[in-house]
Amino acid sequence: MHLKRKFDSGEFAVLAEMEPPKGVDVSGMADNATKVKGNVDAFVVPEMSNAVMRMSSLGAAMILQAKGMETVMQVNCRDRNRIALQADLLAANGCGIFNVMAVKGEDPSFGDHHQARSVYDIDESELLKAVQNLRHGKDMAGIDLTGAPEFLVGSTVNAGSRGTSVELILEDMQKKVEAGADFFITPPLFDLTAIEPFFKKVDSKKIKIIPTVLLLKSLGMARYMARNVENVYLPDLLVDRIKKASDKVQECIKIASEMAAALKKEGFGGVMLSTIGWEDKLPRILEKI
Repeated sequence: MHLKRKFDSGEFAVLAEMEPPKGVDVSGMADNATKVKGNVDAFVVPEMSNAVMRMSSLGAAMILQAKGMETVMQVNCRDRNRIALQADLLAANGCGIFNVMAVKGEDPSFGDHHQARSVYDIDESELLKAVQNLRHGKDMAGIDLTGAPEFLVGSTVNAGSRGTSVELILEDMQKKVEAGADFFITPPLFDLTAIEPFFKKVDSKKIKIIPTVLLLKSLGMARYMARNVENVYLPDLLVDRIKKASDKVQECIKIASEMAAALKKEGFGGVMLSTIGWEDKLPRILEKI
């Protein structure tokens, strides 16, 4: 459990999102992860993000673990009921996966299977409590397990979001801490000032806050996010910087790298790098960390 040891020692942890393939060819995923293996502490494996059907987080995490890479497996409320969620968690731990992250999951209307029905048998807080119960040797029905799993548990917090008071964000986070969350990953962060009011009120020695650094892919993507994406503040100065750059892709990589380095300097628990399909750019982003 390398990631837990890093958190416990107060060292800066580097996480990188590694999207499972939409198919069974895992060579690209494995190659991209292998290239940065020594510079990434754990790979966050999404569970069909944006409701797009892909290989499951459990399957992809098992593949990476078998190649000697630590993973954080997402567990998604959208697609499974409480029985299946607990079964997946036990299977994950039995296969050597010790880091999990509870997420709500986007509605199927966002994805590629619009006729799919959401499950949402339990919500994110109930899922966290279920993981905590498993760690204590009992399932959600109160029945004893034959061997209790060990987990480092992550969740989400909307730190830095616009239009939500810091007090409400902290209150939501505290409920998740009480439900068993050990660390928190934020939405994409593009400006440190957006998260400062929240971070100043958090005991960073007890609660690990891991901001997401998202690699922008183009000027159009930056403009769209600045105007339309909730919970994200993307300043106009950043959009202008990309607009003026002769090599826009290189500028986007530079922006992501600079933000990751700034987070380390400011004392955050770590960073989560999200490249949404451009995992081959990870080595260049990691250069400054």
